[in-house]
Order: sequence, then structure tokens, then C-alpha cells
Amino acid sequence: MPPVVPPAYQPPRWQRGGHVQTIVPNAFRHVPLVTRIPERLELEDGDFLDLGWTGHTGDRLAILSHGLENRHTCNYMQGMARALAARNWDVLGWTMRGSGPERNRLLQCYNGGDTRDLHAVVRRALSSHPARSVALVGFSLGGNLTLKYLGESARDPRIRAAAAISVPCDLAGSARRLGEPDNRLYMLRFLRKLRRRMRDKATRFPGKIDLEGLDEIRDFATFDDRYTAPLHGFSSAAEYWEQSSCRPFLGGIRVPALVLNARNDPFLSESCHPFDEAAASAHVHLDCPPQGGHVGFALPRTLRETWADQRVAAFLRDMPGDP
Repeated sequence: MPPVVPPAYQPPRWQRGGHVQTIVPNAFRHVPLVTRIPERLELEDGDFLDLGWTGHTGDRLAILSHGLENRHTCNYMQGMARALAARNWDVLGWTMRGSGPERNRLLQCYNGGDTRDLHAVVRRALSSHPARSVALVGFSLGGNLTLKYLGESARDPRIRAAAAISVPCDLAGSARRLGEPDNRLYMLRFLRKLRRRMRDKATRFPGKIDLEGLDEIRDFATFDDRYTAPLHGFSSAAEYWEQSSCRPFLGGIRVPALVLNARNDPFLSESCHPFDEAAASAHVHLDCPPQGGHVGFALPRTLRETWADQRVAAFLRDMPGDP
């Protein structure tokens, strides 16, 4: 029987264009906390991750990863958690190191391609939860991590499917797109948070962070070249983006994986829509509706669920059975 999926996405009539479809759902949607059971995961390198669970008893578990400068308690993460929990999933959301309200302990934070923390979260989940079927779901940068993780290494057989929403599959292309004038407000918002973190790191790790010129940085190319790349072992922003983008890893994915990217997403360049890789793969399912914005996909009469929530839930419902 073919999968039953929501009709093709149609935005509310008054939401015209990628910017409105990005801003409105994220600004006006308020979702109460669903992943209410907290856990702190201590890492082998001395740092920690904060997790939130809906429960620990079901047969199916979804592990959710957020986007740049967000956390597992944000609206789109909790909205997906609520939608999946209503469909009898247990859900685990996690906050990337350094992105939560409590500062992480080490100089390094998360970055767009380091999947080791996601691996630690998956390992913890599989060791403590009885689920026989696990799905990975990622948003934006978390989607990049999710797809790269599945494509770069062997997976546990209990991981049966994945979904990634608004994914910058080519980080260099996405960085260039966000640096364009019409995206100035998003860039300023991200850089304000990133500057705050660098100032905090400079205070806590004297001599490790050079703050000269920090306030003059206006794009990811400069910020990643000066801070993200060297702090995480890359020679340049270009090397960081090249090695961290999920697009080259899509061919290694061996479970059904939905990639949901709107064509009018203001964060994504054309190179972030991996049509060739999806055409060559039996496992990557690429859905690129013309409308939707970035992590938007609002429905006309409700903000309780987005079209992306429904699309992902339908896709995961039809994932392969137990290993």
C-alpha cells in the first residue's frame, strides 16, 4: 500500500514569499514543553549535553536535533515532539553543546559537521530506551548533522528512518545565501548570539580568543574563518564547510531519509537542494515544495501542527518494520 501523505503544501494565502513564511510561524507559534523529562548526559571529554524526553517506554523513539543557535526546547522542536507523541512515539530532544542556557565547559562548542555528540546521544538513547525502531529528525543545521551522521558511518540496525527539514546540504552555499542583502536581519540575529558566545569564551579562556574586530564581522565567511574553523581543527571556513556539509555523504545513507527543503527558503542556495544525489539513491527522498520558507510550512487555520510536522509523521509511519 502506498504511503498516505499530506496534500502538497499550500501556505496561507496572506503568507506570501519565503521571508514571511519563515518569520511568522517561528515568531507567533508558542508550543508548551513536551519533552518534560530532563537528563544531563556527561561526555567522555568532560563536557555535557542536556536532553529532554517525553517518555521511556514505547516501541518507537524519535531523536530530534535543532538548528543553529537554538535548543531542544524551541517551538519547532516541541511542535514536532508534540505531533509525534500524539502518534504514539516517544521523543528525545537534545541541545548541542554551548547552545543551552548553561555554558558548556570546554573552549569548543558545536559545529555544523561534528557528529560525535549526536553519536553520543544516539548511543545513550539506544542503551536506555526499549524502542525497537528509532528515527532521527533534524532541523536546519541539525538536519545537516543528521544526514551526515547517517551517511558517514555504520548505523545501529534499530535506526530505521530519518527526516531532515530545511537542510543547508551545502554549507558554503548557505553561508553565501545568508550573506546576501535581503537576509541581513537573519545574519545580524545569528551574529549577535555568536559574538556574545565569543566574548564569554574569551573571558573564561584567557589568551585563547582574539576579540579584536569581532564587532565588525558581518557574515559567516569572516566569522567561521576567524573562529569556528580554527577552534575545531580546520584551516579555513572553506575547509570547514567542505568537510562538514552533508551533501557528499548522502550516497552513504542506507535507511529511508526524507529531505524537506522549500524552494523559497531564504537560507538555502540552489546547491542545498540535492536533486542529483536523491535521483541516484534508493534511500534519499527529496521533497522540495515551491513554498514553505525556512522551518516554516504553516497551515492556513492552525499553528498547532505545521505541514512539515504532518509530512514527517506520515513518512515515519511508513518506515520499515522492526529489525
